[in-house]
Amino acid sequence: MSPSRLAVKIIFFLNGFVHANYYSRLPRIQDLFSIDNGVVGLVLLATSIGAVIAMPFTGWLIIRNGSRRITIFSAFLYCSLIPFIPLMATPGLSGLFFLFFLLGVSAGMLDVAMNSQAVMVEKQLGKPIMTSFHALFSIGMMLGALCGSLFTKLGIGLLTHFIIIAAISVLTVFIARHYLIHDKPVNRNDEGPAFRLPNAAMVSIGVIAFCCMLGEGAMADWSTNYMENIAKADPALAPMGLSAFALAMTIGRVMGDGARIRFGDKRLMVGCSLVATIGLTFAIIFVSPYAVIIGLFVVGLGLSAVVPIAYSIAGHSRDLSPGVGLAMVTTVGYTGFLFGPPILGLLAELITLRFALLLAVFLFALMSWLSARYQSS
Repeated sequence: MSPSRLAVKIIFFLNGFVHANYYSRLPRIQDLFSIDNGVVGLVLLATSIGAVIAMPFTGWLIIRNGSRRITIFSAFLYCSLIPFIPLMATPGLSGLFFLFFLLGVSAGMLDVAMNSQAVMVEKQLGKPIMTSFHALFSIGMMLGALCGSLFTKLGIGLLTHFIIIAAISVLTVFIARHYLIHDKPVNRNDEGPAFRLPNAAMVSIGVIAFCCMLGEGAMADWSTNYMENIAKADPALAPMGLSAFALAMTIGRVMGDGARIRFGDKRLMVGCSLVATIGLTFAIIFVSPYAVIIGLFVVGLGLSAVVPIAYSIAGHSRDLSPGVGLAMVTTVGYTGFLFGPPILGLLAELITLRFALLLAVFLFALMSWLSARYQSS
């Protein structure tokens, strides 16, 4: 494995690892600030807003500075911010909202920049490897959650926990930065506007990413609730639905590059989209706990490769630089995380969560249709 490929994989891993470490401690953060679930939702919304605002401009920043510099800057910023979470107890909620907004900004920048680096590694090797990078993100999420659970079990406070994680992560980024690909900034006279809307070629791929990422957000936010309240699973069994989904996502991403080479991007996107549609339909029709777990596992397999393929296509666009293409698609796709779960929550209040998830089934079917219509440029 080339040093640049390993370095980019480390960045992907750290992104998921750091994210899961502080998200796994949300109940303790909630206790520290004495806030209810509604306020926690607003705090997390601040993160999403920060990311969506930052992503469109990151392409311009990459053009001016190169994706290596933006990756390093955003990774350092993201990892360095988390120890400040418990320190926001003094300024109070306003400080917490602002900090989570900054976390969103840095995470959004990192998402675009590290995927731009991954596209350049793909171009160097001349074969699809994007899903393997996203597999490292998923593995980082799983290990980060386990790490958070361990710190909680040991009774280690938030500040100590986050300082340790930040120190390890910053040191790792400091080492990995030497091996990231050096891409040169474009001449300022040719850099274009700071903000660019998705062009026609990117809209279809962006909508595919939107449908997939809404599904990922829905499974992350609502699967445990669905297991407990719709499938009537025991509270101890209810989280197994999310675990099955996350495991399937990781397996699918580990195997995704080989599948891309064998089947091609178009056929794989169509197949994955259909698998996700079938899996969620199964979980809606058969509401026994173990049937839902199977359905969620199938959904995870289906969704696993779609976003990495969409990012790879955007990064290889002939008309746009990798950073700009990725900024367009990630901006459109990431809004699925921002708006999807709250919309499903509102629908669940009106028609129950079981029928609200039919929206996700419809979007997965739309994703299948758009994938079938996709024409490579």
